[in-house]
Amino acid sequence: MDRLINFLYTLRWQDIVDITLTSYILFRFYVLFRGTNVFRILIGMTILWFFQRIAVFLGLIVTSWVVQGVAAVAALIIIVVFRNEIRSVLQARNLKSILWGFTSKTVIPTIEILVESIFEMALRKTGALLVFPGKEDLEEEIQSGIPWRGTVSKEMVMSIFWPGNPVHDGAAVIGGDQIREVGAILPLSHRDDLPSHYGTRHRAALGLAEITDALVIVVSEERGDVLIAKNSELKEVKQKHRLKQHLQEHMGIATKKQPFMRRETFETAMAAILSIVFITGVWFNFTKGRDTLATLEIPIEYMNRDPGMEILDASVNAVSLDLSGSGALIKSIRSDQVQVELDLSKAVPGNNSFTITRENISLPPGIVLKNVYPTVVNVGLDVTIKKKVPVQIDWVGRLPEHLILVEANIDPEYIEILGGERILSNIVTIYTEKVPLDKLGTEGSITAKLALQPASIKIATGSKDKIAIKYKTEQRSSAIWKDAQEKETTP
Repeated sequence: MDRLINFLYTLRWQDIVDITLTSYILFRFYVLFRGTNVFRILIGMTILWFFQRIAVFLGLIVTSWVVQGVAAVAALIIIVVFRNEIRSVLQARNLKSILWGFTSKTVIPTIEILVESIFEMALRKTGALLVFPGKEDLEEEIQSGIPWRGTVSKEMVMSIFWPGNPVHDGAAVIGGDQIREVGAILPLSHRDDLPSHYGTRHRAALGLAEITDALVIVVSEERGDVLIAKNSELKEVKQKHRLKQHLQEHMGIATKKQPFMRRETFETAMAAILSIVFITGVWFNFTKGRDTLATLEIPIEYMNRDPGMEILDASVNAVSLDLSGSGALIKSIRSDQVQVELDLSKAVPGNNSFTITRENISLPPGIVLKNVYPTVVNVGLDVTIKKKVPVQIDWVGRLPEHLILVEANIDPEYIEILGGERILSNIVTIYTEKVPLDKLGTEGSITAKLALQPASIKIATGSKDKIAIKYKTEQRSSAIWKDAQEKETTP
């Protein structure tokens, strides 16, 4: 149970979107290509992939390499050999049929028109051959068809197979409510077990049904029989409602009396579930099965500090984190995505020890914490007070020898500083930054910043952070200057 909770904890919202989107793409492949040769090849490639993963798990290097190569070649075969079937699936009338539509349903009135037309031709002994494609493309199997693109109607069907029409001996290809082609030539069956009264139309219907998933209806010119060819079988249909049921089943239209659609709905639901399970397994294999370790130095952030206290020092400013996760996540992780926070709400003046645990560390989903160093951080706190101290100029260098500093006034003479009580108790004056004497003129005004040491000291609100210095120098008298020079040169 703990492992499951840890696994769910490491899931990112991107992982959920990734699994859902890829599962839906796989499910759409099933919906679009089920029943076709492409789908069968995809099933075979999936089995190859499982076999390749087993070979990798068992350490069979050569076998794994060979299976991986075969799978790559199979992918190329699908694109080249079955390009027509793929094109027929993707040549949809709108984007909906590809992204979320299911098998296109022909309206029932169209089927009723076809049934009436077929039995009318059977009554008149008008020979006819009608092809209803399934999932597989028929372009390479049917020859010499004339594009028609006419809407199905009884008059249209009867006129196509009227004996005086030049195309009446060929087959009519019907898709949905459209007559796509007329005068098409179908491949003949070479079976020798067919009845002797079966003519060319019967052999053509059976020939196409043997190599594709199409449904072909034959109307015998001599006997006036109606026969259906599908899945290498040719059987006679004597009732209109039976023919209607066959057409509805082939086109995927539900009826109250047939369990076909209930079975298809169950198969579709199972395909959706298996798609999610399969993609989840693949995702887990690639993301969780290949852990990568990384070490990051992350600065410590202090939270909820009492405004009346100041941080004086800390044993460390950053901690080292050993992280684990998939290679892709570890490579993409940035330092700003990881945080180490210490709560100072219960800290007291003086030294405080904090133990860094998983609760103190914020990690991106999918990343696991392996180790922390150091695990204990000591933080020194002090009560913040305000103190008024005098300012003193920090002179450096020497004045030119002919000058003497006679006056130096600073404004302000005192400032207020903020800091820890223990630190401020040892501070009696604040110096300016270094002011060079060799750059002073006869008189003038300069400004200097305050040198705050240590860095935790701050200037109180209302006090200036710069000091104005007004100075005045005079020329040394000749006698004094000469005497000073003689003293310097006397050994």
